Amino acid sequence: MSSNSDPDVQALQGAWEQTSLEDSGVLNPVDAHSAPGAITTITGDRFEVKTINGEVLLAGRFYLDSSAVPKRITWVDTMGDDAGKHLPASYRLDGDAFVFIAADEGMPRPLAFSTGPGQTMRSFVRRS
Repeated sequence: MSSNSDPDVQALQGAWEQTSLEDSGVLNPVDAHSAPGAITTITGDRFEVKTINGEVLLAGRFYLDSSAVPKRITWVDTMGDDAGKHLPASYRLDGDAFVFIAADEGMPRPLAFSTGPGQTMRSFVRRS
């Protein structure tokens, strides 16, 4: 587990708009945790996903390790179907582009950026 001193935690601060979603091999399926124009805001080790109307779709916290290969992030939702679960993920962060691939709790952390059953990959672009 990492602390907020990890440079990638600092690099992730701010607002992000999801540009694509892949779930269990399906590109851009219907998704309960995002909406067109929804913004994910990262503050410290916490995240919040809001619609353009201000409705909160998802919130929680994360832990990451930028020294691992691939880089590791673990999402812990505080609301919704996955509340309290630790969702293992890998991520790429390149300036204003952020991509992560997560698996369901109890599954191995994904190592490739292509989804199989029980895996979700989300791509974002920085908005602030």
